[in-house]
Amino acid sequence: TATRTVTVNPLPIAAITGDNTICIGESTTLTASGGGTYLWSTGATTAAITVNPITTTTYTVTVTAAQGCTDTESIVVTVNPLPQANITGDGTICVGESTTLTATGGISYVWNTTPPQTTASITVSPIVNTTYIVTVTNANGCTATATRAVTVNPLPVAVITGDQIICLGLSDTLFASGAGVNGSYLWSTGQTTSSIIVAPIVNTTY
Repeated sequence: TATRTVTVNPLPIAAITGDNTICIGESTTLTASGGGTYLWSTGATTAAITVNPITTTTYTVTVTAAQGCTDTESIVVTVNPLPQANITGDGTICVGESTTLTATGGISYVWNTTPPQTTASITVSPIVNTTYIVTVTNANGCTATATRAVTVNPLPVAVITGDQIICLGLSDTLFASGAGVNGSYLWSTGQTTSSIIVAPIVNTTY
């Protein structure tokens, strides 16, 4: 007779831990356990790997115990898209005016105002040129930012020259200035020229 003892070694229990849901542009660290050596589908041989896929990807690790037995485990890393952040609204105002800026693309919003506003639309009245930034978050928790520059133009310095005293029956020419080369004028008479001729019969304000 002859005797032969066959030793049956247990398989390692391969496991992977790590964040399996990320946003585009982010990375996640996957850590394998359960064995002595590791071989990932990426070719890496360390227990932990850091990956930043741009699409949903499955990662597999083969775990080898000291006795040479192996086990495999897989994890799916889901890659969620970023929101399409956008801001609409009038980007040019005059001193003293306000404009309403509206953000779109997500389910929550945070503006860089003081204090931070969290509504989709905000009404602002800056006195100098100001850039507004909104952080948009979508349903998957991914974020993106959008910016909107609001230009604040100075008011014209309106001036009227001409005689302020006339005799009954005479006329007077009033000259307006301050609009610049491409500006315009609108008098209380309805006229739109820079100068007007008036002949009031009673004291009149123009």
